[in-house]
Parts: sequence; C-alpha cells; structure tokens
Amino acid sequence: MGEVVRPDRESQWLKGVLDLAVLAVLAREGSAYGYSLLRSLAEAGLPGLRGGTVYPLLGRLEDDGLVQSEWTVADGAPARRYFALTPAGRQVLAEGRDGWSSFADRMTRALEV
Repeated sequence: MGEVVRPDRESQWLKGVLDLAVLAVLAREGSAYGYSLLRSLAEAGLPGLRGGTVYPLLGRLEDDGLVQSEWTVADGAPARRYFALTPAGRQVLAEGRDGWSSFADRMTRALEV
C-alpha cells in the first residue's frame, strides 16, 4: 500500500485565523512594521511565518479598512511601513475572539474520545 499523505493541519488551521492573530498583535503593540510583526507572532507561538504570507494579508486587511499604514523614516534608517488597527479592525478582532473561543470549545468537545 502507498504512503498516506496527511496535510499539515496546523498550516490549514492557521490560514483561517492568521488575520485575527495579526490584528491581536497590532492591538497589543499599537502599531508594528513587518519584521517586528513577524517577531511578535513568533514570540506568541507562531514561528516560521514569512513576509510573503504576512504582507499580502496586511494588504487585504488594509483594503478591508481593518488596518491603516503609514511610512516613517528615521535618521539614517530605511523607511518602514507601520500598520495600526482602525476602529473597524478593533471590532472585527473582538468579534473574532468571541467566535474563536466558541469554535475552539465546540471542537474540543467534538474531538473527545
């Protein structure tokens, strides 16, 4: 028999909730630029994320009005694009937290043996 191929479940789960994790980091930090956001996500238990995953997500969140961005330039440092939550982003985060808690509780019950 051939080998059973199993999808990387964590990466599949993460696709559905990474936006909430990004919004939560921005809520905690006030604002963040890409690298600092990746570092904060890693410290929160989501290591290994890459800019190619997070930057398009930030663009979608900005298009949806959930985050806003601003370019800043410090003396001698390269320009950085900082992202911050909008009021709509705070609302979506609050709703998402409630939804995630409810979903996680239901899944925990469903997976009991």
